[in-house]
Amino acid sequence: MPTAPAAIPVVLFAGSACRELARHVESALGQQFGACTAERFPDGEVFVRLDEPVRGREVILLQATCAPVNDHLVELLALADACRRAAATRIVAILPYFGYARSDRRDGRRTPITASLVAALMQTAGIDHVIALDVHTPAIEGFFRVPVDNLSAVPLLADALRHQLTRDTVVVSPDLGAVRLANRFALLLDLPTAVCHKQRTSATEVTVTRITGDVKGRPCVIIDDMIATGFTIHESVRALRNAGAQPDITAAATHAVFVPGALEKMAEAGVRRLMVTDSIPLAASSAPLRPEILSVAPLLTSAIHRVLEGGSLRELA
Repeated sequence: MPTAPAAIPVVLFAGSACRELARHVESALGQQFGACTAERFPDGEVFVRLDEPVRGREVILLQATCAPVNDHLVELLALADACRRAAATRIVAILPYFGYARSDRRDGRRTPITASLVAALMQTAGIDHVIALDVHTPAIEGFFRVPVDNLSAVPLLADALRHQLTRDTVVVSPDLGAVRLANRFALLLDLPTAVCHKQRTSATEVTVTRITGDVKGRPCVIIDDMIATGFTIHESVRALRNAGAQPDITAAATHAVFVPGALEKMAEAGVRRLMVTDSIPLAASSAPLRPEILSVAPLLTSAIHRVLEGGSLRELA
């Protein structure tokens, strides 16, 4: 009797949050993603099904938990549970965007640490290894008992802007939380840094109280891990201009969360150039500020290769 062909040791599945990114990864990887179904029942419940076997195989799940965050999170959990119940040997989740990462501590006596809750849910669902991209705070790793690798798109952003920034450009962190990213970006391009000190006045509004660093008469590039409302960028630009920085400001971030009105707010502030990645799919917009989009597919493909070969992800972090 003829011998059956050996099963592929790894199966990749993509959730519905990042189909386009998955196609880019699939092309760069040279391996097709496995077939799976992800649907919504009329009442909004999530339904998933694996359309090919995973027994005895390693599984890699690609899913961003972006808006609608809860739907995409439950879809990821359901896919992981389906793989576990179908006897997958190991489940690796790649999250181009980790929702709820900003809820990493209690800001009141009766508030949850939702990032910790999400970590517990992912582990309960059967996820054995998490690979994320520029998580809002590295402290997220402490909520997991499984390995966590936090990759970074900062080198990608730096390479894209390398020949478009002058030697007197200042790399600006819009708040203390983004200092680590700004310092790394500045180190890659051998540029000075400045930091905006902000004070939050509400869930959507902030005020920049002062700037540490010399920006007078110099072009500035603001670096952050994510842009949601655009208000932090708006206030940072206002503060930089008041401090005498050149008026044309560049902004760059890994995650384009972009709630309605964010692009308009940044354009109104005077951001002339905006660069983001495709970690979150962008909806069409008529805003005057058109973001330039870099793909993180090569970065994720490199991570997948290293996972398959048992290599280190340190160089990608």
